[in-house]
Amino acid sequence: MTVTLADVAARAQVSPATVSRVLNGNYPVAASTRERVLRAVDDLDYVLNGPASSLAAATSDLVGILVNDIADPFFGIMAAAIQSEIGGPGGRAGGERLGVVCNTGGSPERELTYLTLLQRQRAAAVVLTGGAVEDAPHAAAVAAKLRKLGDAGTQVVLCGRPPAPDAPEAIALTFDNRGGGQQLTEHLIGLGHRRLGYIAGPEERTTTRHRLEGHRAALAAHDIEDDPRRTVHGRYDRRAGYEATLELLRRDPSLTAVVAANDTVALGACAALREAGLRIPDDVSVAGFDDLPFSIDAVPALTTVRLPLSEAGARAGRIAMGREEPPPGGIATVRGELMVRGSTGVPRV
Repeated sequence: MTVTLADVAARAQVSPATVSRVLNGNYPVAASTRERVLRAVDDLDYVLNGPASSLAAATSDLVGILVNDIADPFFGIMAAAIQSEIGGPGGRAGGERLGVVCNTGGSPERELTYLTLLQRQRAAAVVLTGGAVEDAPHAAAVAAKLRKLGDAGTQVVLCGRPPAPDAPEAIALTFDNRGGGQQLTEHLIGLGHRRLGYIAGPEERTTTRHRLEGHRAALAAHDIEDDPRRTVHGRYDRRAGYEATLELLRRDPSLTAVVAANDTVALGACAALREAGLRIPDDVSVAGFDDLPFSIDAVPALTTVRLPLSEAGARAGRIAMGREEPPPGGIATVRGELMVRGSTGVPRV
């Protein structure tokens, strides 16, 4: 049964005109009233009518691209590749579609808000990039939103994110973060390293857990103790890498290698090591993950795992637009490639 404006008004105990004012934002409304109306909208899952040009169609010309941090090249590269594929036949405005990048800032609440807004605008497609938040209530809420988007005719694609079992409508192009993490640590162990520090990302992110699991699998395969003192969690940024490396050195000055959650974190690790008077890789090897554009220009160039971010984003865009068939079963694993460069070497004796 379709939820109407009157239903929202009844739930919020206000007039339909007040609901309209809140949703259109064209008239001042008391903060408490606004909050009550928005809560009713969410409770009833009310979908606001979009522009008149989209009312006759199941979806509009809008394509939403959700990213964690648009300033992070990891997300910027994928978003640009997705957007490059969303034009062409299918839209009503000269065949073009409007790509809107939604920057969540890593906030689960913002992620849900954007999904709700895109549902109200009858988006033609929604692409969610990067890892998911490991929180059961949030995962359930996201899955519910994705199901409703799919039921309304929106194509949903997950790019670099694990499949959503409770939202089978969503096509998943998932990165093999475990395999990449294991491959990276195997490379360091093969060089002779046994005392490895690990800088992990935020604990609540699937990407963090999967890369760390790969690292630990490599340690276990070679009977190397997984000393908890040698793992530090932080954000996916340079400052976190710098601070985490100083902490690792404080805990264990004998470390011969530092494995970073991503390339940006690895740059911070390199800065901390140099500040401590340690040479890379003569004293301590450093490895990153993702192979972001600056990685090869670092001094020394970073050993890392190359994820095909642009290729995966472009494929997600084509699937979202119906110009490429989804993978069998709706899930494809995108594997990384180990890039061995100057930042890793044989450990000092």
